[in-house]
Amino acid sequence: MTVEPITFLPSDWVPNHPQLPALVYRCAIAPEGEMAPKFEQRFRENGWQGIWRDGVFDYQHYHTGAHEVLGIAGGRARLLIGGPGGAELSVVAGDCLVLPAGTGHMRIDASRDFLVVGAYPPGQEADIQTGPASQDQLQKIATLPIPATDPLGGTGGSLSRFWSRK
Repeated sequence: MTVEPITFLPSDWVPNHPQLPALVYRCAIAPEGEMAPKFEQRFRENGWQGIWRDGVFDYQHYHTGAHEVLGIAGGRARLLIGGPGGAELSVVAGDCLVLPAGTGHMRIDASRDFLVVGAYPPGQEADIQTGPASQDQLQKIATLPIPATDPLGGTGGSLSRFWSRK
């Protein structure tokens, strides 16, 4: 597994996170067999909650109340991360993204079998924002607690290596 941090500046109306990078985990889980239960089990073991299965919306949005993990459990997709001026990422089954609050994301296109398993850190709930953030929302994004565990690797996972407040 490789982990790539990507930092985004604000993009049009999408605030992105002022300090924390998005993390792209390539080959996080071996792409064999039914993968959704594997992501669900890993997220659950590492304390992430609100686990769901679906896709990624086809419109740009972000969350102010939660960081979000997206495990790619099936198929492939092209995603636009970081708002209208962000980065286009190709993801395949086995990849995983951890998006800090405020990070814009949307689906550009996907295979018919594209499936995502998502989850959030304890005590955080995703709200769907499709417009500019208020000052209160920007403050909430900037001060939302960093999760105690990486959704894939627990306390010793990559998240603690890339996410810190200086």
